[in-house]
Amino acid sequence: MALIDLHTHTDRSDGSTPPAELVRQAIAAGLKALAISDHDTMAGHDVAAPVAADCGLELVCAVELSTRPNEQREGGKREKSVHVLGYWLDSPPSEEFRLYLETQQASRRKRNLDLVAKLQQLGVAITLEDAEVYGRNQVGRPHFARVLLDKGYVTNIQQAFDVYLADDAQAAVDRDEPTLKEGIQRIKAGGGLASLAHPVRLPQRGAELERLVENLLEDGLEGIEVFHSEHDPADCDEFAAIAARFGLIPTGGSDYHGDNKPGILLGSGKDGNLSLEYRFLEEMREMSAAKRQPRNGTK
Repeated sequence: MALIDLHTHTDRSDGSTPPAELVRQAIAAGLKALAISDHDTMAGHDVAAPVAADCGLELVCAVELSTRPNEQREGGKREKSVHVLGYWLDSPPSEEFRLYLETQQASRRKRNLDLVAKLQQLGVAITLEDAEVYGRNQVGRPHFARVLLDKGYVTNIQQAFDVYLADDAQAAVDRDEPTLKEGIQRIKAGGGLASLAHPVRLPQRGAELERLVENLLEDGLEGIEVFHSEHDPADCDEFAAIAARFGLIPTGGSDYHGDNKPGILLGSGKDGNLSLEYRFLEEMREMSAAKRQPRNGTK
């Protein structure tokens, strides 16, 4: 049985696995297709592409954008990030979209510099260079967490987030992220399929989640991640029903991060709760092509 994994991360964002090594791991795991969906960058995909071609692994171009639900703060505090997956199933992203990703890298670097300054104010002896040892192309909070652990400020990675790095922690720093609507629109304008990532993490469920999805349709939302390592069977059923109701394309993947999420395995998720056959990707392509067909009476 040929399997796939359409949600993975490399050390070019917040994963621990180099792109070429991820390709080799995918082949060893028996995968026929893989999507590298690093946060706000395609650097991991670009490095992996020639390796995958040489090895006969189908590599799907993807990205995971970090967005905020609203432009304005509520009660002086920004809402938590919402992630949107972008997939380019048959053709590469536009050059404009790639240039847009470069602006997102700039905003990440500014956030990192502000984070270092805030940690230092709290008496934490840390530099950006310390985190860059772990984050190659892109430095994120998981890399700072590893430095805090190395230096003995925390006893585990979760404590690093709870005490210093989470959105409501001591060293929390806002990042200039696009709104959810803009993120979806950017992916669509760049020729991609925009899918709402791991909806189980959203505060909205039931009818409230359906209203959110319905409102995002006009912005270009075309998919929802039905299968994910954090989704139990009831979650998958709920998100599959939403996909069917609004004509969305189901997507899925492990959200593999290597050593940074040791409980998540490539291709099989958490405790074997993921098993997507290659036909799943073929159906995504078929649904995507159908959405792009001109309606009757139009040219």
